[in-house]
Amino acid sequence: MTSNAIFETSIDNLELLARGKVRDIYAIDNAHMLIVTTDRLSAFDVVFAEPIPHKGELLTEVSNFWFAKTAGLVRNHLSDLDLRDYVSDEDYLRLKDRSILVKRLETLPVEAIVRGYVIGSGWKDYQASGEICGIKLPAGLQQAAKLPEPIFTPSTKAEVGDHDINVSFDDVIARIGVDKANQIREKSIQLYQLAADYALERGIIIADTKFEFGVDADDELVLIDEILTPDSSRYWPADEYRVGISPPSFDKQFLRDYLETLDWDKTPPAPTIPAELIAKTQQKYQQVRNILLG
Repeated sequence: MTSNAIFETSIDNLELLARGKVRDIYAIDNAHMLIVTTDRLSAFDVVFAEPIPHKGELLTEVSNFWFAKTAGLVRNHLSDLDLRDYVSDEDYLRLKDRSILVKRLETLPVEAIVRGYVIGSGWKDYQASGEICGIKLPAGLQQAAKLPEPIFTPSTKAEVGDHDINVSFDDVIARIGVDKANQIREKSIQLYQLAADYALERGIIIADTKFEFGVDADDELVLIDEILTPDSSRYWPADEYRVGISPPSFDKQFLRDYLETLDWDKTPPAPTIPAELIAKTQQKYQQVRNILLG
């Protein structure tokens, strides 16, 4: 891994298509893109000034592991192109461990969230209405309780700086049609269950996770973006899990918990993150990578 954190990238010979919360996206050709995962930190859909060293490399490694493990369930956007063919030797060495070359696809405007436990915004919704995204749940559930079965709780895909909003399944149908909505729900729950079973054998509970999908030229569903990383999932150590509290986590939930204690309205500019929390976050990413991948 490189010694210095990478907050932002610049590749002279490639066109920058977009700069997301964490990823920089470049054009390769009409059919392919380069996605570089930086060390930027985002929480509550706001990007912070302090990067997390090695975060992009760890996220890329974990995501690629899960792409390989789930390839039998759903096609993904990874291509067989070689980064060395498209960037300078210097850029290759700097970016190779944090980059993927992918197919260009039409992105579907849905965050495909699967929850196995009642936590986060789902817990707040449940307390208010007894439901999450219009799904009626059993009465009397405590915080972090395991659900009888995983549920599909979609949200909107927000632009940088905006917040995702939980929506009902009917809203997803209105956006992308009933067939695609059913496909996404089915595949998302299958992906979550496969990953949750694998992780639990290694002492990790995946409380919830987020997937994104696109469609190719034949209108076939394709898994895109990142999957099952500490950025897109809530990971809990199984031996410390307790119902009734927000369990300790391997992801950035503890950072969200810290931010909730501040007088901050979750809009830019972001507050400064203390150095010890930056170090702790990096350790969490490294720890979950080591447990999952060995």
